[in-house]
Amino acid sequence: MVVAIDGPAASGKGTLARRLARHFGYAYLDTGSLYRAVGFAVMQDGGDPADPEAAEAAARALDPAILNDDRLRTDAVAQAASKVAAIPAVRAALLEFQRAFARRPPDGAKGAVLDGRDIGTVVCADADRKMFVTASVDVRAKRRFKELREKGHEVIESAVLQDMKDRDARDAGRTVAPLAPAEDALVLDTSDLDAEQVFTLAVKYVTEGRLG
Repeated sequence: MVVAIDGPAASGKGTLARRLARHFGYAYLDTGSLYRAVGFAVMQDGGDPADPEAAEAAARALDPAILNDDRLRTDAVAQAASKVAAIPAVRAALLEFQRAFARRPPDGAKGAVLDGRDIGTVVCADADRKMFVTASVDVRAKRRFKELREKGHEVIESAVLQDMKDRDARDAGRTVAPLAPAEDALVLDTSDLDAEQVFTLAVKYVTEGRLG
């Protein structure tokens, strides 16, 4: 069983994907962490994440061991990730890693949950279940602002909102694998739903293949 979950930043897709993986005993891959790791590597080398050559080199040299590094969770790295993700050569370099994870989930798991921006449309276009989790940009910005403040970051809500709008524009406007729901995906708008309501809907969909 392969479950593909896509959606914009701070839509709640990561929280949902991790919880579904635990619930069903599936392996979980946050594909966004791959792009964060690439962006982080370029920044560490003093390069520009928007530079195709530097970004591709970092993607091809990616060490999966860094994927759980807390340094990847800053807003600066998120912005870098959005820039490297718009580079076709970077996406090509990371594509097989993601597909191999879905085909052969680690630790003998009987399924995999992958979340990202193009899992249902490109990476795992033949996934058994596809979801697109979204929310209004204002709601998502408030969520990200609250999350960053709780982690001790000094941030301005208007700046978080603008960063999110910029990132949305990059993700939706890139030429390769733009952010969009797959035609056969279940679209979940979480603007007015809490995490428990979203989880209940998702479990039903994964189990039955429908909500009705």
